[in-house]
Amino acid sequence: MGFFEKIKTGLAKTRNNISGQLHGMLDSFTGANEDFFDELEETLIMADLGAELAVSTVDTLRERVKKKGIRGPEIRQELEEILSEVLDFEDKSIKTDTKPSIILVTGVNGVGKTTTIGKLASRYVSEGKKVLLCAGDTFRAAAAEQLSIWAERSGADIVRHEEGSDPGAVVFDGISAAKARGSDVIICDTAGRLHNKANLMNELGKISRIIDRELPGACRENLLVIDAATGQNGLIQAKQFGEAAKITGIVLTKLDGTARGGIVFAVAKELGIPVKLIGVGEKTDDLLDFNAAEFVKALLE
Repeated sequence: MGFFEKIKTGLAKTRNNISGQLHGMLDSFTGANEDFFDELEETLIMADLGAELAVSTVDTLRERVKKKGIRGPEIRQELEEILSEVLDFEDKSIKTDTKPSIILVTGVNGVGKTTTIGKLASRYVSEGKKVLLCAGDTFRAAAAEQLSIWAERSGADIVRHEEGSDPGAVVFDGISAAKARGSDVIICDTAGRLHNKANLMNELGKISRIIDRELPGACRENLLVIDAATGQNGLIQAKQFGEAAKITGIVLTKLDGTARGGIVFAVAKELGIPVKLIGVGEKTDDLLDFNAAEFVKALLE
């Protein structure tokens, strides 16, 4: 199955919910009509774009329709272009050019963080890279065990300590092991939640300082995993984690399980952070590099 078809299949619920309403509206469009724009705005808000982005999207579309004299189904292409522009960041790839490179993965418990790490490990191992997983989420019961299963399944190495250990010490040992073993990529799991935000920020700040000290000049990604089904709550999570660590990219999981995919646009617009990966299924290869144009096309087709 090709990239576009995989996204289309994974976004079935989202597409059926949004496009079921949009298809009739767009296909029957005969010219500028305020009732049409009001209905479109409401539909986009219901799709989790958020009120501000939905309003600005419709305002831009209204201007272009009047300026270009659009009448007919070509309005769909115009809407695709506007939505694609929201998601179009210059830096969308995950940087792994140094040896080792390091990927710090954050996110609240239950969003699919460990699964995302396992899928990433499988991807890099299949590309011939030597991968080391670092079980830095020492506060959640069985987190290290789950990561160990993924390490065995993917063929990656793993460094772990006892439950409740200092996450910074785990990351330090992981970096030391990666240097000794000649690893290409280090992927670090981190605590999804501590008992207060100050502790979370302190913990992530400590880990960041260790990485800066031990791997100066290394390619580094701070990826935040968000469950697409959480809707606007995903924005709150992103803002909180963004205060604790400089997030370089978003991973949106479980897009195949939600009927609202607009959170992709809300995160990109409101936070100015690129979506770099999306999860559209349970299989290892269902973690896809994000492509804005293909995503919007699959969503609206």
